[in-house]
Amino acid sequence: MQVQHILKSKADDGVVTVPPGATIAEAARILAERRIGTVVVSEDGETAEGILSERDIVRVLSQRGAAVMEARVSEHMTSKLETTTRAESADQVLSRMTEGRFRHMPVVEEGKLVGIITIGDVVKARLTELAMEKDALEGMITSNW
Repeated sequence: MQVQHILKSKADDGVVTVPPGATIAEAARILAERRIGTVVVSEDGETAEGILSERDIVRVLSQRGAAVMEARVSEHMTSKLETTTRAESADQVLSRMTEGRFRHMPVVEEGKLVGIITIGDVVKARLTELAMEKDALEGMITSNW
């Protein structure tokens, strides 16, 4: 299964972005309101400059205290992004996420954001694929030739 299939199966294929000048408090509010785990940092909403996750916020809060909530997202985002394309396989993405210990990956093509996938999206897609394979195999075994 490819990333493009995962994106098509998602209920919401939009990418939530915040500008680099937004505060950590503003980003946290968006995460809470949208019930999501990460925002892509983008000045124009089309290109990915970085990513900020719940984990990033918790980490910096524990180091610097509540005053960090007024800091700019650009100061604490992950700027070395791991991205994927629609053509990459779910297994490749899952492997990269597991090795890198991150849960969200922007989908970027020709420098533009086209979506975002989570480790949960990939696992769900893989489980669906395995269930279909199981059903096909059971059908082959139990069919009367």
